[in-house]
Order: sequence, then structure tokens, then C-alpha cells
Amino acid sequence: MAVLIIHIAWFGIGTFDNKKLLLLLLLLLLGLMVTCRARIPAIIVFGDSSVDPGNNNQIPTIARSNFAPYGRDLPGGTPTGRFCNGRLVPDFIAEAIGLKELVPAYLDPGYGISDFATGVSFASAGTGYDTVTSNVLSVIPLWREVEYYKEYQTRLRGYLGEVEANEIIREALYMTSIGTNDFLENYYTLPETRARFTVERYQDYLAGIAEDFLRQLYGLGARKVSFSGLPPMGCLPLERVPQGCNEEYNGVAWNFNNKLYEIVFRLNDELPGLRLAMANPFYVFHDIILYPQTYGIEVTNRGCCGTGQFEMGYACTRSLFTCPDPDRYMFWDSFHPTQRTNQIVADHLLRNSLVQLL
Repeated sequence: MAVLIIHIAWFGIGTFDNKKLLLLLLLLLLGLMVTCRARIPAIIVFGDSSVDPGNNNQIPTIARSNFAPYGRDLPGGTPTGRFCNGRLVPDFIAEAIGLKELVPAYLDPGYGISDFATGVSFASAGTGYDTVTSNVLSVIPLWREVEYYKEYQTRLRGYLGEVEANEIIREALYMTSIGTNDFLENYYTLPETRARFTVERYQDYLAGIAEDFLRQLYGLGARKVSFSGLPPMGCLPLERVPQGCNEEYNGVAWNFNNKLYEIVFRLNDELPGLRLAMANPFYVFHDIILYPQTYGIEVTNRGCCGTGQFEMGYACTRSLFTCPDPDRYMFWDSFHPTQRTNQIVADHLLRNSLVQLL
């Protein structure tokens, strides 16, 4: 395009009025400058331990990981509260779009609004769509994450002014990753939940909460939203059965994801300006399990920490053996992926569902 502009300017000078030509060139140059600006000014994250960089450090709960060996592959080997040996999926995505290498936790007192202006996570390990799920481990419920986001908007407007803050809110990439705990910590653990719902009715109940949440985000200004489904949760080391993956749990995840797809289609049609993308991790997780060598991974049925069968959180402590090379493992503990797996998932999302948002 630039070559064409110069060609027109050079050869058209005899036919264009000089002032009109100058104005044309200025407008075209301005267009090029706008095009070169970053299209995504910030990344804003909601969810559970898959995307919590340390908010739970600041609340009274046992659902924490701000101790070794967590964080061993982060700069300085610092355990930030991420349930991983290193970075999470939003960290890799934030880096890929030129924002930052680590997305900070909103409740971390070491960060301020100047840090949050380009990225922030409100996620809380152990939470879910259902408030009952967050009560199990006394963590931050989803509705409270939204309240923190409203507070963030007020702080952002105070820091940048109304116009610039509203632009960030409108153009930011929103990411959600939530729902696994609703089934594994709540439905399949609490008899009272199973007494109230069949699994299909519970899926519908959660889908209703998810849709209300997305509508609320839209009402608060979000327009580019990556909406995550569930992984094959029956293949998490903690949930495996002697025969391998728990296929009942995988089937529940698959069916729930299909309900989320229906929400995506419906809201994209209904809400003007919304770009809602289904970021389904099921396929890439399942592909790693079936073809680990394709990704340079060797171990998929246990975590790197301890036996890898049940350890996570405080059960995965510095006194336990951890594998020498986590990059060979799909899972860091019995529930959470390694940094390597998170990078694979982030790359997959960037090449597929996120393309329409970036």
C-alpha cells in the first residue's frame, strides 16, 4: 500500500491540486500510524486456578500455591501463587500480543493500577460458576470477581481519564477459564448437589450462570471475549481410574462444552458488537494425551510433584520429590498442567479461536 501511495503522489502531482494531494498524503500516513498501534491494549482474566496468578494469597483459604516447589521455573524461582511450575496460559497470550510476560493478580499489593492498565487477573483458585463451589474452599466467588472488575474500572478511569479508560475496556481481550471445579469439587463431591440435580440439569444450571456472566461483562463494556470450555477432566491424574481416563467425566465435559457453544452462537447473534470466541481446550488436551511425542511430552498420566497421583496445593511441598524436567510432563501436580502444557494450549488458542479477536 505504501508503494502505491508514493506512486500516486509522484505521478499524480500534475493532475491533483497540491493542497488536496498534501491532505491525501497526511490522511494516508495517519491511517498507517493507526494501523501500527497495538490492537489489544490489555488482557483481563476471570476464572479459577488455571488462570489465578496469586489472588488467593490474599484471602484465608487453603487453596494456595505461594510456596515451593510451585513457581520453580519462574524468574528467580519465585512462587507467585500460580498452580504451576511456571507461567499460565494468559501469561503466554499476553506476551504474544506484546503486553507483558506475567499477568498480575488484582489483589497482589505489589502491583498498582499502572500495572493493571495493560493486564490483570481476578481469578481465584477453587472457584466455579456455582457459588456453592467457591464455598467449598472459601475462595472468591465469580460474582465477587465481577465486583472487583467494576472497582478496577473506577480506578482505571481515575488513572487514565474517561476516554482512554473506556477505550481500554472496549478493546481489551477478556479471557475466562472456569467450570471444572463445579463438577469435581462440587457435583461429584457433595451429596446435596447431586440430590438437587441430575448431571444434565446441573449442566443447564451452570450454563445459565455462564450466560448471565457474559451478559454482565458485555453490559460493563467487554466486546472481545475468549470463553473457555472444559478440558477432558477425567484425564486429570487425580481423577483417573485404573483403566485410564475417567470417560464418564470426559463425557460430562464434552456435553457441557456443547451447551457453551450454544451460548456463544446465541450471544454473538443477539448482542451488537460482541465478538465472543469459544476457546475450547478439550481437543488440544486430548491430542496431547493421545500423541504426547508430537509435543515433546513423555508423561501424561501423573504429575511432576511427588507421586503425581494426588498431590496438589499444600500436599505438594518442598519436601517432596519433583521431577528434574517438567517439560517432559503434561501435568505439574495431580490437577494442574505444567508450564510447557500451558504454552502448548496458548499457542493452540492463538492459532485458532483467538484469531478472530486479535
